[in-house]
Amino acid sequence: MASHRLPAAVRAPFEGRTWRELGYVLTGFPLSVGYFCVAITMVSAGAGLLVTFLGVPVLAAALAVCRGFGATERTRARGMLGLDVAAPEPVRGKTGGALSWMGASLKSGASWRHLLYALLHFPWAVLSFSLSLTFFAYGWGLFTYPLWRWVFPMYAGQDGLQIYGDETHDIYLDSPFEITVTCLVGLVFVLIAPWLLRGLVAVDKAMVSGLLGPSRLANRVTELESDRGVVVDTAAADLRRIERDLHDGAQARLVALAMDLGLAKEKLAHDPKAAAVMVDEAHGEVKLALQELRDLARGIHPAILTDRGLDAALSAVAARSTVPVTVDVDLPGRPAAAIEGIAYFTVSELLQNVSKHARARRAQVDVWRTDGRLMLQVRDDGVGGADPAAGSGLAGLAERIDAVDGVLAVDSPAGGPTTVTVELPWREA
Repeated sequence: MASHRLPAAVRAPFEGRTWRELGYVLTGFPLSVGYFCVAITMVSAGAGLLVTFLGVPVLAAALAVCRGFGATERTRARGMLGLDVAAPEPVRGKTGGALSWMGASLKSGASWRHLLYALLHFPWAVLSFSLSLTFFAYGWGLFTYPLWRWVFPMYAGQDGLQIYGDETHDIYLDSPFEITVTCLVGLVFVLIAPWLLRGLVAVDKAMVSGLLGPSRLANRVTELESDRGVVVDTAAADLRRIERDLHDGAQARLVALAMDLGLAKEKLAHDPKAAAVMVDEAHGEVKLALQELRDLARGIHPAILTDRGLDAALSAVAARSTVPVTVDVDLPGRPAAAIEGIAYFTVSELLQNVSKHARARRAQVDVWRTDGRLMLQVRDDGVGGADPAAGSGLAGLAERIDAVDGVLAVDSPAGGPTTVTVELPWREA
């Protein structure tokens, strides 16, 4: 704990991160030399042999070897830098044969990026190795000079001075002033070296992430597949909820109503008063069933949202809330129906959370557009402590919003207040 009270500039030379990064740079140099030599040799041979058929398999093999280099570098970055880069999409031929695989390899952008990394990383590894080794060796060497200066021959006696011909002490640092200045210069190098190293390693991280990971298209495809799964699961959950609400609510009430009306019909001939009472009760049941159906329809897609937009729809939600809610909607127009519906249900669910869990006295809903994005913000003065990572309804809400390239951010310290900000893409209606 005491070390954390030291300034970062003083801690940096002794932190494990610094020495791991130095190890990464120092081991990267010989590896990069090997990558460069192998890649240049194989690609040159393959290019030279393209006049014959042999050039194609040699080039494909070169790209496959470079992919192996990339796997090694991703492993090193993960273990020594804490950088977790996913493996790129594998090479798959259409027919599964050798020719198909070679064709797929030559068409794979990821394979060519691995080759580019092997070529570009070599000069950068030379620069990083030289600068890092120089700063660390000179820095720690000068800083610790008083501990090892006795190794010079002059400190063994006058013979050493005669051998080196340095009677003026222009080379040997033996006075207190010279030793102090040497230590201070070394200290400057020691303090600067970790930050220089971090800058150099930042370029390595960018090269590993940009050249050895999946392509942006592959990442986008994976993200869309994940989002599609979320949408499908959400739609299935909504259908199950609607089915359950119909079965347990309006359907059960209508079945009971049909039975009551049947009994009233039987009593109508010989006990009109009892039949009238039963019909009156059935009338009340009809009203309740209609109200449940209206609530269910509002939960699917409220008519007021379609007819009058977000301002009126959110005002209606706020009016039904058990907590006083102020709504401020400032939009230049209406977004697409899908985005409008997501915005409505997001605010509705957030206000339900405020009513059930926040123990708030008031809440505020703000909706506006900025830089092509639809922004929603719900604030309350409740007890706070809301955490999407805890597996609450906020986690499911965040997944739904992420499925349309939106973002949900929660600021809810213990004791409150809570602010939930949602960013959705703006698409014109």
